[in-house]
Amino acid sequence: MAKYVIGVDFGTLSGRAVLVETGTGKELCSSVYNYPHAVIYDALPTGEPLGADWALQHPEDYIRVLKETIPDILKKSGIDPREIIGIGTDFTACTILPVKADGTPLCLIPEFKRNPHAWVKLWKHHSAQDKANRLNEIAAQRGEPWLKNYGGKISSEWAIPKIWQILDESPEIYAAAERFIEAADWIIWQLCGKETRNSCTAGYKEIWNKDTGYPSKEFFKALDPRLENVAESKLGAVITPPGKKAGGLTAEMAKLTGLKEGTAVAIGNVDAHVCAAAVGIDGPDKMLAIMGTSTCHIMMSRLEKQVPGMCGVVADGVMPGYYGYEAGQSCVGDHFSWFINNCLPAEYYSSAKSAGKNIHKYLREKAETLKPGESGLLALDWWNGNRSVLVDVDLTGMIIGMTLQTRPEEIYRALIEATAYGTRKIVENYRENDVPIKEFYASGGISQKDPMTMQIYADVLGMPVKIAESEQGPALGSAIFAAVAAGEAAGGYDDIFKAARNMGKIRDKIFEPITENTKIYNLLYAEYEKLHDYFGRGENNVMKRLKQLR
Repeated sequence: MAKYVIGVDFGTLSGRAVLVETGTGKELCSSVYNYPHAVIYDALPTGEPLGADWALQHPEDYIRVLKETIPDILKKSGIDPREIIGIGTDFTACTILPVKADGTPLCLIPEFKRNPHAWVKLWKHHSAQDKANRLNEIAAQRGEPWLKNYGGKISSEWAIPKIWQILDESPEIYAAAERFIEAADWIIWQLCGKETRNSCTAGYKEIWNKDTGYPSKEFFKALDPRLENVAESKLGAVITPPGKKAGGLTAEMAKLTGLKEGTAVAIGNVDAHVCAAAVGIDGPDKMLAIMGTSTCHIMMSRLEKQVPGMCGVVADGVMPGYYGYEAGQSCVGDHFSWFINNCLPAEYYSSAKSAGKNIHKYLREKAETLKPGESGLLALDWWNGNRSVLVDVDLTGMIIGMTLQTRPEEIYRALIEATAYGTRKIVENYRENDVPIKEFYASGGISQKDPMTMQIYADVLGMPVKIAESEQGPALGSAIFAAVAAGEAAGGYDDIFKAARNMGKIRDKIFEPITENTKIYNLLYAEYEKLHDYFGRGENNVMKRLKQLR
């Protein structure tokens, strides 16, 4: 008799669940629930205003995802909950919240609900950048060896700058928080009633190392004497690799979701990292780009190298037995949406309506008629800062080559090309530091819906691009890890590599590079590199000066 698993992907604006057959990876059905509070940018639900670069969320939205999506897929599929052997989840990261010892978020406690620092800090909360800058300075001055494992810089998106910001700006919240925990681990706590910490978020986002643990107490004390004991008092000491079982579903969560009490719950994971299994990656030297509002680049290697500008290298960070590498681009889908929402003339909308097409399809069709280099435009992909390889959120976007003849579709295509150049920069940076990349995969909404963009990526990279079969890559990946948490005896797997091979899928269509296009893009990329280094490596800090004036 067939067995099934559920994967739940908690994204930036919504959560989605998918029901998957363990033997084949067949997806029976899925369900999506949009967070009622979305991203909290300007003011708390209680009305208190937020400062610049804040991005918060409401933890009750995450529970609502479980309450709404899982019963929905059970109803749609008609599957007996007794045949569902496991549930796995993934989250954006670093998404972190302060909680009491029993897991209660401080923002749900009346005395703290009006304090912004009591709420969930989303991955793109950037108002702790001054703390990240200072952390990097102190780590470099002290010669901290772990800094090179993160490309030489820790981002404001990571956990320690966010925690330090809470301590500095709201010490009462820091004192009240008995734990700081990733949302990836908090949701597992809610599901199985047990606090756990996963090696993926701990390694990539909390400066934890499998061999050496967290940075020393002396380092944290150098940041702020009050942080001396942060690791042992506020963070988890027991770190578990992906694929392990966190526990069984509690009676309360079984009632909430309709699943069977005791159903295996997998250790928490990160949305990008679980996607490797979803495309069937089961070994080293294969890069996966998860393309959405931003892009995360994930790969595994047998080698541990300290690569400048990467987001991190972590033992068991993607799958056990390999070093997992992460890099990323902070603005991809957001980049294209910004242009469409702010820069198109009214005639384009009316023409799209007359043609019976949405504006995205209409603009893409016009951009598809252009040849590489035809527009004379070149852009930098830093509309939301640079994650890799410069690790600098204060960088901003740029387009060069505009004339009075420039058309919107030319700008749109140049922005797409810029993101492809940014990905090539990441690939070449790895190769220059002796980390091989032999295959390239793509997952996420853009890869599924935009063949023009994927052809541009193949042409710019000079590599074939393989596309995920599933439209719910992270959710499928989480389901695969759930099958491993359940184990072979229950109808799952004892080995994540076997599970990935059997349950992960790519499409038959592979985007092959077009030689003539690649030749032109090689010339354009050389110009991109010059602009990248001129504006990004300190020769001209005009972007930062303009940001300060703003």
